[in-house]
Amino acid sequence: MNRRETPIDPLAALYEPLLRPRATPYVIAQLGQSLDGRIATPTGKSRDINGLSGLDHLHRLRALVDVVVVGVGTVVADNPRLTTRRVPGRSPARAVIDRSGRSPRDAKWLAPDGCHRIVFTHNDAGWPEAVERIGPTDEPDIFEPAKLVAALGARGHRTILVEGGASTVSRFIDAGLVDRLHVCVAPIILGSGRPGLALRPIDGLDGALRPRVDAYLLDDGNILCDCDLRGTGEGGTYVGFGSEPA
Repeated sequence: MNRRETPIDPLAALYEPLLRPRATPYVIAQLGQSLDGRIATPTGKSRDINGLSGLDHLHRLRALVDVVVVGVGTVVADNPRLTTRRVPGRSPARAVIDRSGRSPRDAKWLAPDGCHRIVFTHNDAGWPEAVERIGPTDEPDIFEPAKLVAALGARGHRTILVEGGASTVSRFIDAGLVDRLHVCVAPIILGSGRPGLALRPIDGLDGALRPRVDAYLLDDGNILCDCDLRGTGEGGTYVGFGSEPA
């Protein structure tokens, strides 16, 4: 069969980059938002913005990476498990950036389920014994994104998902460490609330990021933008797929 006759599986095209063997860490970040660029209401409610298909996609990402990273603000606001439940596959290691130790010590991400759990923190008090604690005494400037990625890579976590929140994702993008960004845009307008990405100011459009983008239409109207931050271009294909687990 020639190339035009060969069927293309959109799920394979979307997730294949995460499956490649790598000698150095590969970072993917994801963000779910409304049409007007809001990630949550003014009070922080965000769980249902992207619906079930957006949640399926997020769980697929978790199943394909070595470790998922969130800031403590996400832990406090949503108390996520950071596990893979909606799709087949093992749950990744979990890492939380928590300088002052704000995470409740009974938070769901700390559940002893056999996954490696890491907290980047100044505060050593009260964490479960099995949780690995990494702080400035172990590595100066450990809270800088490059140091965080290096520490995770040194522990064998090559494929890293920065899941949120928006400020954490923005810091990793500003540091030039994100290889791929998935933005799931829901067909909803909030009109107010918390904005998505907040990067360093630029003077003109010549300073804007212009990634190569492929867009995927999810079956509930969400549009998933797969942004290759290491590539450039004017856009990609528009492909539909369902929300059944891959």
